Amino acid sequence: MNGPDDQPKTSERNPVTDATKKKLIETSLPLEAINDSSAREKSIRHGHPSTLHLYWSRKPLATARAVLFAQLVDDPSSRPEEFPTVEAQDAERARLHALLEKLVVWENSNDETLQQQAREEIRKSNNGELPAVLDPFAGGGSIPLEAQRLGLEAHASDLNPLAVLINKALIDIPPKFADRPPVFPGAADSANSWRRAEGLAEDIRRYGQWMRDEAERRIGHLYPKVRAEDGTEHTVIAWKWARTVRSPNPANPIEVPLVNSWWLSKKKGKEAWVHASVVDGEVRYEVRHDANGPTGEDEWTIKHGKGAKAVGDGTPFSYDYIREEGLGGRIGAHLIAVVAEGLRGRLYLSPSEDQRQAAHVSRPGIGEDGKIATNPRWFSPPAYGMTQFSDLFTNRQLVVLTTFSDLVTQARQKVLEDALKSGMTAGSRLEDGGSDAEAYADAIATYLALAVSRTTDYSSNLCSWHNTGEKMRNVFGRQAIPMVWDFAESNPLSHSSGNFLGQVEWVAKAVAHTPASRPASAQQADALTRDYGGLVISTDPPYYDNIGYSDLSDFFYVWLRQSLSSIQSKTVGTMLTPKSAELVANPYRHDGRAGAERFFVDGFNGVFHQIRQGARSDIPMTVYYAYKQQDSKADGTTSTGWHTLLSGLIAAGWEITATWPMRSELSNRMLSHGTNALASSIVLACRPRPENAPSTTRRAFVSELKAELPEALRTMIQGSVAPVDLAQAAIGPGISVFSRYSRVREADGSDMSVKDALLLINATLDEVIGEQESDFDPDTRFAVKWYRQYGWGQESSGIADQLARSSDTSIGGLERGGIFEAKGGQARLLSPSYLDGDWDVSADERVSVWEATVRLAAVMAKDGADKVAELLPSVQTRMNLDAVKELGFLLFHEAEKKKDTQDAILFNSLVSAWNDVNEQAHKYAATPRPSQQAFDFDEGDD
Repeated sequence: MNGPDDQPKTSERNPVTDATKKKLIETSLPLEAINDSSAREKSIRHGHPSTLHLYWSRKPLATARAVLFAQLVDDPSSRPEEFPTVEAQDAERARLHALLEKLVVWENSNDETLQQQAREEIRKSNNGELPAVLDPFAGGGSIPLEAQRLGLEAHASDLNPLAVLINKALIDIPPKFADRPPVFPGAADSANSWRRAEGLAEDIRRYGQWMRDEAERRIGHLYPKVRAEDGTEHTVIAWKWARTVRSPNPANPIEVPLVNSWWLSKKKGKEAWVHASVVDGEVRYEVRHDANGPTGEDEWTIKHGKGAKAVGDGTPFSYDYIREEGLGGRIGAHLIAVVAEGLRGRLYLSPSEDQRQAAHVSRPGIGEDGKIATNPRWFSPPAYGMTQFSDLFTNRQLVVLTTFSDLVTQARQKVLEDALKSGMTAGSRLEDGGSDAEAYADAIATYLALAVSRTTDYSSNLCSWHNTGEKMRNVFGRQAIPMVWDFAESNPLSHSSGNFLGQVEWVAKAVAHTPASRPASAQQADALTRDYGGLVISTDPPYYDNIGYSDLSDFFYVWLRQSLSSIQSKTVGTMLTPKSAELVANPYRHDGRAGAERFFVDGFNGVFHQIRQGARSDIPMTVYYAYKQQDSKADGTTSTGWHTLLSGLIAAGWEITATWPMRSELSNRMLSHGTNALASSIVLACRPRPENAPSTTRRAFVSELKAELPEALRTMIQGSVAPVDLAQAAIGPGISVFSRYSRVREADGSDMSVKDALLLINATLDEVIGEQESDFDPDTRFAVKWYRQYGWGQESSGIADQLARSSDTSIGGLERGGIFEAKGGQARLLSPSYLDGDWDVSADERVSVWEATVRLAAVMAKDGADKVAELLPSVQTRMNLDAVKELGFLLFHEAEKKKDTQDAILFNSLVSAWNDVNEQAHKYAATPRPSQQAFDFDEGDD
């Protein structure tokens, strides 16, 4: 294939495209390293910014950091004066990839030396400057936080006040108070130095402890200890409750407990469950400790898909009956068990009268309440009469949360007094841009309010008890608020899961880990109307109808507003989060499904039209699409959301120059043939399309696809794109051709749709990958054709002979090459399981690319990457290793088309680990061997 230096520049080849410098993201990325680090973040808890406060569909920091870097750094091909040859460009990309691979590692997040290297690369590509970056749909804040970490001027905006508060807490507040000691009396002496936001974090802990202790002094009596059978007292971790309805059986109208499972603990040797019995028309509850607890139909009294039944007589009744009772205000609750802290684990105790009485408190005055949205896709409680947010909490929970909310304001006053005593001047409030005592007090109060808000996720009557993990399960196990029948009420004053101090610690650790470097701004703004002048855009817009951000946020917002009404008054000024302008296709808000789609499409197109008018045009915009597995369809296309995104961007005047699949799931999740992604997100790079862009025809479009895709694929394959990601990544250069035109005309004069363009791109990708066969040796060309037709199955030797002759080889040669077998009139390719044994490459008289690729893939599956690395130096003496990698891509592609998941995983695993294997192979190559001294281990050499 010709290299980029042999091709005319894009601007010469087609006058449609601006001759701007191509960025790294428009050419290649080390996807496997980015995806591995992104997936690993899910297991990192302490200090991760996502633990500051819950928000939905946050992008992994590794992904955001890598995308920003690649978006801002020039691709070597755009600097021919420095990198005049394909080899020089490949080497420079490899260097940039190596830097990126270090940059995305979590442990390197605050490595200042590494960050400085990244900043220098960005400066080199931007006339010595560090550009200003904006995410207008900032959400959980990953993108602006990583922009700040890279030393960029970070801007975050969102319509949702919860998102705004999170972004203020991550990027806006910490730099104002960076490198300062804490002001809590005596706290500054607990460390020798206070870097970044460590002093801020320490004060969050100290004043959080003061709040907890003050709350216990005021309302500790509501959380009495429990007495065990041996007379010892223990702190309660949780109270297990069951909602109740009156049995519809008029002969036995007992209050029926609604329980999904009577089990409290299923741990072997520590089993505990609740036995319910009816005595004198009342249900009594006893905790038993043995392994012979209820099973099957006896384990529950309410089950989705089966309805409910009464204890005692088994009277059945439906969910409709329960809904009627709920809407009539006739759902109650019974205490069925108490969970306490024991010396060696949890204690499960039967409920006592004093524990029941402790929970019977009067409902407090809670200020403004809020009405829960009725969209049943996200909210089921309203169907059962729980229509206000206050209905989602017990009276005791309302008391403790109100107490904590009130204490936020009092803690602020203490911080102010201590800050003034420490020598700070009073200064202006935080909302007015201050950075002295008044502003510092506001800052600490904001973080404490976020800790209170976090507590609500574990202090609601929608929490449940995890009977295998023996812990609290929070409200938001998913992005919805589902109904819970047997709920667990945590003790926020304890030291177990769900306690308030635990929430304070999560907040403090997240703050301590922030870069707290360059000043940044977070503001509440509508993406449709805000200004974009001179800003680089990287954004993760709402995904069509997948998440009801504002409706879900209200669960937290009603408490944040109560805590912060006098502290963050500009941000929490509305009764509930703004709804009407939120860019979500909500049929309950916009006159049905059709109206919701119109609203979303019009709003989406309007936002990206605005961005096109104001944002910087010399740097591509990056846009994330929150991909879902069910988006994929059997014909290789995808559903409404994906087409809406692409169509909207193109209609708003954007050319899409790259698409990259970003996976934050753990590895080896394979999909069947025809799916264009295994991604949890797809990142698109986009540039403004010239106003005078011409139109073209279907024939010309296909011709350009065939001209441009091969070189783009070569660069991707040379980089770190896994075979499983190639089809999605190839959409980028393909849709770039499509989107650079104002329209593509079909033969009948109509405009080609995005869906049809994607089908053509997929078909062209098949052709381009297939054309690689002509570069392989004869044995490999034969094996590819045979595998495509017959896989590892048998076929007649006559057909094998004909195919071998047409491929310029022979059956005898294929057998000597160790890849084929013919006997008894039948023939077959030898499968990987036949080729995973010991292999002396130097003694093999006939080695094909096919044999090397299949053997290495089989060895990888059987013995791992180290064994493959040990073999590679010898393999390189017989062939170009690029050919092995290219065949790995081709065989993955063929396996996917054959719906052979096992083979697809086999070849994807080999190629995905190629860079790591090469690195390890260098060590083997450098080790003296009896038969050789050393190898020049550059992949480009034969």
